[in-house]
Amino acid sequence: MGNFGVQFRRDLLVAIRARTETANPIAFFVLALSLFVFAVGTDSETLPRVAPGVVWVVALFAAMLSTENLFQRDHDDGSLELMLLDSRPLFLGVLGKLLAHWSVSGLPVAILSPLAAVFINAPFEIIAILVGTLLLGTPVLTLIGGIGAALTAGLGRGGLLLAVLVMPLYIPVLIFGSGACYRVLDGATATAPVLWLIVLLAGSITLAPFAIGAALRGSQEY
Repeated sequence: MGNFGVQFRRDLLVAIRARTETANPIAFFVLALSLFVFAVGTDSETLPRVAPGVVWVVALFAAMLSTENLFQRDHDDGSLELMLLDSRPLFLGVLGKLLAHWSVSGLPVAILSPLAAVFINAPFEIIAILVGTLLLGTPVLTLIGGIGAALTAGLGRGGLLLAVLVMPLYIPVLIFGSGACYRVLDGATATAPVLWLIVLLAGSITLAPFAIGAALRGSQEY
């Protein structure tokens, strides 16, 4: 587990020092929700109904924005090559890196979501399920986005290609995350979509680090 801890601490410190870059996804999340409220209006009857879906869509794009440069800095300064040459298990280092990234991108979005929900007039009864689904879903977005970021490492500005690669894989997370909120809003149980989010999270944690490792090795060969 040493490789996991070392990579987690290193990337967390790097993210904290690069405050502007780290704050971009959070700023995007806040600004996008604000613009939506200004466009629709707080008095609109539509706003409370669409609020869960809006929060989830904005959180998805914030996650995509944050993962674009997940491996790019390491590729540019040579630390990615050193990580690949390390004799310790690569998947642990990748997992530590992804956890550090989620801690400064997905986790703040989940923490801010109750305030965001109140700001966009979301019904009070969905706030708990909204936070819960974001805590389950944003790590999946990070893990899936990590695969796309690994495939586009070294391409410079590969944002469009990254979006094409990961967007189809993001859709189930969006469906189950927002679907759980709408089930609660309609007075039904959200057990099924929440369980699916747990399955997606477990599967992503199990498979994504190995897929990312293979993609990184492939990107360094060309």
